[in-house]
Amino acid sequence: MIEDLTDEQLERYARHLVLPEIGDEGQEKLLAAKVLVIGAGGLGSPLLLYLAAAGVGRLGVVDDDAVDLSNLQRQVLHNTDSIGRHKVESAIQRLKQVNPEVEVTPHKGRLTPETVMEVIADYDLVCDGSDNFATRYLVNDACYLQGKTLVSAAIMRFDGQLSTFKAHARHDHEEAHPCYRCLFGEQPERDPKQSCADVGVLASLPGVMGSLQATEVIKELLEIGESMSGRLLLYDALSTTFRTIKAKPDPACPLCGSQPTITSIEPDFYRPEEAVCAT
Repeated sequence: MIEDLTDEQLERYARHLVLPEIGDEGQEKLLAAKVLVIGAGGLGSPLLLYLAAAGVGRLGVVDDDAVDLSNLQRQVLHNTDSIGRHKVESAIQRLKQVNPEVEVTPHKGRLTPETVMEVIADYDLVCDGSDNFATRYLVNDACYLQGKTLVSAAIMRFDGQLSTFKAHARHDHEEAHPCYRCLFGEQPERDPKQSCADVGVLASLPGVMGSLQATEVIKELLEIGESMSGRLLLYDALSTTFRTIKAKPDPACPLCGSQPTITSIEPDFYRPEEAVCAT
């Protein structure tokens, strides 16, 4: 834990420090925190920017893609000069401009069953902003097996969803903390016509959902407010409505149920997909 905030930190985080729910102690927790963000695209852009601005001490960034002109309609972490650069490199440059004292660790490449456990091991919390079910299920399983809290968001067209998953914290409370599999069941077959590239996404939508995701990350790190665990938030941009669905653990869940069949990350179990983080 950081002993004392410097004069520069006192000024930079002044609006946090006057919040009784955060204060000096909370800000020191943020500065000591390590958060992994999967995807430096649409959701990852506002998420990373706000976590860096908030003073999360170490941010890991996972992405295997390069910046393309078509990304700039919504991926506000990058700019026109970033076209052709690896998104992780572009992200590091921008985040250092936002907050030079934040450490940014690059993870260039895809998360795979062979690498996921090693990548997430050194982080306190994981954020998923990927654009495909293969990554979402893989990350969910790895986080559960390693006892890591997962804050997950997804977007498409004019709709967004958000939840927090920490089934590892259930203990004796059987109706608390479902995992991603409890809510969505078995991994569906890949539909090549169900990506943002095919059906589109509103430019500002990832800004809404990524900002909400950042808020939930900060809440979890500081243990303040009401967790989104056990609740799925649905946002409809066209009607400007938010709807929350309550969810309970599935006793038959193959990961966190009473008789689990998923007890390790087995490469042959996960269906590969071409893209990892391109929202």
